[in-house]
Amino acid sequence: MKTTIVCGLLGAGKTTFIKNFLRESTENAVVLVNDFGQAGIDGEIFSADGIESIELPSGCVCCTLKFDLITTIEKILATLAPAHLLIEPSGIASPSGVLEVLELLKITPVTVIGIVDATEFIDLHEAEMFGRFFEDQVSSSDIILINKTDLADEEKITRTVMLVEQINPRAITVRTVNASLHGPFPDIPTGQRQIKKLTPHLRFETVSFSLESTVALSSYKKFFEDMKKGVYGDIVRAKSLVATDQGPFRFDLSFGTIDMVPLDSSPDDGRLVIIGKHLKKNSIQKELS
Repeated sequence: MKTTIVCGLLGAGKTTFIKNFLRESTENAVVLVNDFGQAGIDGEIFSADGIESIELPSGCVCCTLKFDLITTIEKILATLAPAHLLIEPSGIASPSGVLEVLELLKITPVTVIGIVDATEFIDLHEAEMFGRFFEDQVSSSDIILINKTDLADEEKITRTVMLVEQINPRAITVRTVNASLHGPFPDIPTGQRQIKKLTPHLRFETVSFSLESTVALSSYKKFFEDMKKGVYGDIVRAKSLVATDQGPFRFDLSFGTIDMVPLDSSPDDGRLVIIGKHLKKNSIQKELS
């Protein structure tokens, strides 16, 4: 079974890449997604596109869900037997932990696709926000997409490419827009990947909320704007599927950028997942109420 791990920091474009890649692929594929928080969202996004997906929400595949990851992959092999398994760990998980599991199960070949956001990669690295974890996603990758190049200037893109190549000189770098990699994967140079033993994931708080009623789009947009401003704590990522008075939407807040995408159909259950530090959970619950 061909296996691909798609890693990258929160909001880099992992889900978008997988959707784009499978849209052009004809092979029998299954996506195993490990979302942060108890209310998984990415799995429903894949299902809405007709993509076979299995969720491992609420926990990290590198540690608390490691046994679940092993048993789930074994079940996928036994019952679905896909030609291609794509694994999307949470944006706060290290790919090294997933590689250890695949090595234990003797699953080959394995390709690691790393995705970096050209608009923020340099800034986050220079701020030393994520330390060794930050570099693990890059150093473990075989192919690295320098994504969102349409939103960054040439100087920042060039500096990003140079930094990525400095951290991982063996990887193939590809500049992308909307995480689109057309055609098959580039040929990967031979050589043993070094699996590093390190802290498996970043330490963040996560909170999940069910959204049982229709909300006003204008007020929900303001709520996300307030999260961006820090009203409810230091929020690095928030994702939501929500029914509004102007139709269903997907909201996404990542490192100060808000995306609103209308959906073709209402989600089965409205939900909101937030990740960050010093979260004001009671204030968030009060606002949602």
